Amino acid sequence: MPSWLRRLWSGATGRFSLIAVAAIALIALVALFWTPFNPLDADVRNRWAAPSWPHLLGTDGTGRDILSLIMAGARTTVFVSIGAGIVATLVGIALAALGALTFRWMREAVAVLVDILIAFPVLIIAMMISSVWGGSLWVVVWAVGIGFGVNIARVTRPELRRVQQSDFVLAGRASGLTPAQNLVRHLLPNVAPVFIVQLSWSMAVAVLAEAGLSYLGFGASVTEPSWGILLSDLQRYISIHPLSVVWPGLAITITVLALNLLGDALREATDPTLQHRSARRREAESHTPAVVA
Repeated sequence: MPSWLRRLWSGATGRFSLIAVAAIALIALVALFWTPFNPLDADVRNRWAAPSWPHLLGTDGTGRDILSLIMAGARTTVFVSIGAGIVATLVGIALAALGALTFRWMREAVAVLVDILIAFPVLIIAMMISSVWGGSLWVVVWAVGIGFGVNIARVTRPELRRVQQSDFVLAGRASGLTPAQNLVRHLLPNVAPVFIVQLSWSMAVAVLAEAGLSYLGFGASVTEPSWGILLSDLQRYISIHPLSVVWPGLAITITVLALNLLGDALREATDPTLQHRSARRREAESHTPAVVA
């Protein structure tokens, strides 16, 4: 097992976030092949059934099994978060590299572009795109990916410029490495802790954006199971059947919390600066004399 993974698993935060994210991914994978009931099949004879066997989380106003809807919605959530993370990574690294490692006029142009794009909230970008091409999951993926790719570029660009002045980067350049090779071998690994936190945040916000946009009608279509659509359908009955609204809300909350905590735990496990600081703190505490009352 890699050392960073052992450090990640040794902390309570890292252990909880790993288990939670793995469980959500496993549920999404299982839902590709099996759910207790067809999530789109209505059974009017079992409308608003209380949690019991075989409907473990009950049913909604049309008799659909809520557990099956939650499992199917996990597929949508995982797809959007991974897709948005990939787009944000590509956009963020490209803009950060152009804004840190190229000619001065290019760096200034990228800085201006980032400042302009960062002024637009992700949800506004998604609504603008969906008004032209219609609401879909791809709209959410591209909107969140571009929006948070700009955030990743804004945070990563100064880190790349700082690392670029390091001796090992200059040595690599002197040994004949191309800028692209230096970027992959030296620069990106040294900004990875900062990048990981931003990426986990973008994936967490992708979950919220998908749920919010689907809730407003700009995200998933009504034929695609989504936690946002389920929450929108159930919230009008919250005063009559409050328990039914808890399940999609709890799924969204746990997913967002787990992704945010995983990013923080990964940074602590992979950032050598934080590791040395923790080691010095533990050493200082071990040499602190005990106070006798």
